[in-house]
Amino acid sequence: MQIGVLGSGEVAQTLAAGFLKHGHQVTLGTRNPAKLAEWHTTHQHARVGSFADAAAFGEVVVLAVKGSAAADALRQADGTNLSGKVVIDATNPIADAPPDHGVLEFFTSLEESLMERLQHEFASARFVKAFNTVGADLMVNPQLTGGPPTMFICGNYDVAKQTVKGILDQFGWDTADMGPAEAARAIEPLCILWCIPGFLRDEWSHAFKLLKA
Repeated sequence: MQIGVLGSGEVAQTLAAGFLKHGHQVTLGTRNPAKLAEWHTTHQHARVGSFADAAAFGEVVVLAVKGSAAADALRQADGTNLSGKVVIDATNPIADAPPDHGVLEFFTSLEESLMERLQHEFASARFVKAFNTVGADLMVNPQLTGGPPTMFICGNYDVAKQTVKGILDQFGWDTADMGPAEAARAIEPLCILWCIPGFLRDEWSHAFKLLKA
């Protein structure tokens, strides 16, 4: 597929490299191409452009920016470039505040997730929450003692979620579909839980797994 990745940080670079690894075509969108100069030297098959360039290119668009910048990045991408497309939302609504005893602060509440806000504003896009509950190092084909970890996803469009499941299959994940967009109210805070061992004990090599009877 043609994948447009919005962002230039570690998550964006990791996911873009993962898509290239699995044979997809990739364009990264950024406000500052200089941030991607070093990465681009080792991933020359990828293209680098604006947010609008990446969104227009992608059959699937990946939102991989800071949560507080998510809406603005999508506005710069131009809603017409997102219409009808799967948008993988890897963001978390982390506030600009230090963690309290390892616990991050969010700028949303349990009554409204960031993804719901984005789906409401960009109603023609088909958002699917994914990749927000694990660190970048484990996003692509993680090798963990307990076997494939679980990626919790949600969204209002079943076909979009099937597309994302196909990607997660390639990336070595089990997928657990938690239902419509409201489930992001529960999935986004898993980021807080995932980060606690890291902040308290510098332990970052873990992921969640859903066990079934």
